[in-house]
Amino acid sequence: MACDAPIWARQDAFPKSPGGYGWQDHKAAPHVCDSRSSLIEAIGKDLTGTVTLAWTPDHHHMVLPEEIPGAAEAVMSARKRRTADDLEHARSKLRLLGIGLGLFALYLLYQNWVRTPPMAETWERLVFSIGQVIRSGTLGIMLLLFLIFGFIPWYQSRKRMLDLGKWTDADLTETIAALRFETWLERQNAPMTRVFLGLIGLVWLAQLASPDDISAAGLVKGRYFAGEWWRLFTAPFLHGNWVHLLMNGAALAYLGKRLEVFARWQHLPLVFVFSACVGGEISARFVAAPSVGASGGLMGWLGFLLVFETLHHRLVPRSARRRLLAGVFLTGLIGLVGYRYIDNAAHIGGLFSGMLYALIVFPKSSSPHRPRSTVTDWAAGVIALAIATASAVFAAIQMII
Repeated sequence: MACDAPIWARQDAFPKSPGGYGWQDHKAAPHVCDSRSSLIEAIGKDLTGTVTLAWTPDHHHMVLPEEIPGAAEAVMSARKRRTADDLEHARSKLRLLGIGLGLFALYLLYQNWVRTPPMAETWERLVFSIGQVIRSGTLGIMLLLFLIFGFIPWYQSRKRMLDLGKWTDADLTETIAALRFETWLERQNAPMTRVFLGLIGLVWLAQLASPDDISAAGLVKGRYFAGEWWRLFTAPFLHGNWVHLLMNGAALAYLGKRLEVFARWQHLPLVFVFSACVGGEISARFVAAPSVGASGGLMGWLGFLLVFETLHHRLVPRSARRRLLAGVFLTGLIGLVGYRYIDNAAHIGGLFSGMLYALIVFPKSSSPHRPRSTVTDWAAGVIALAIATASAVFAAIQMII
């Protein structure tokens, strides 16, 4: 791989080979094999995705199992079996959650039917009962959880299985590029992303210890318009419940690392603060209910990456960029189903703010190298980080006083 290739595609992207044959697991522990055939056998028996990197005497550095000559069939066999297992597990969870959702809907229907005056016509009672079920807030939350934890994992597993059935040599080449990118990215250090995870965790601990609700530091629209402007900065660090926190935490860990590694750390707090504030302002104009959560800033990171990686198209493989588009689609689907509980205005505002930021700050480039940070980037990044840190600390203080 040429030196003008992106960093994840270079021969030295992964650690040096220790010599001989072997493979490495997720914890970077080496596993030595006595021959090429035993290595390929280990790859073929890998039903849990434990083999992350491998090496042979032909390689100076570790490579993906898919890149070992003669291992393609073993890799494909193991991948198909893993995907089949994942799909079966996803089907079982989808079935279980679907049955639970259906039984709860029938229970609500029965409860509302009983409460309807018996003198009413049967069809009137039925229409009234169905209407009450549709308007049920509890059922809406359960439907949202069904979508997040049931339908989406099943859809993704099914898509992977269908894609495996269509693979050709060209598909394998593109897949190797995407896998190399994701494997390399996973191994990178992203301290600024961890800082943001820490800030959100700090405020969540304050929420757990607080006798108050989110109104203490959330974006309560009446108080915001009455002059409490600081709520625009504190609300992104609060979360409504543990599901909200875990979903945003997972998105923050992935999107933050990807942005920090390729666009440099200074733009991570800059995009977050800018997008969260714009998203919060739009939410304040169009949504009456109080708002909390990092989603506006996270959608800003997502929008930023969509534009940034398009402008720097050689930095990231095309299939990896499509994953970001899938993220936009799934976020939109979740927002559509849970529109009564999800601040779509903040999501949309954050997404387009991040896209605008990337368009203004980063010119189009055909270089495979990551852009360098300027003095202006450093100064602005430090200021944005200070604002984010002060906002999180102030939010925690507001929750516990």
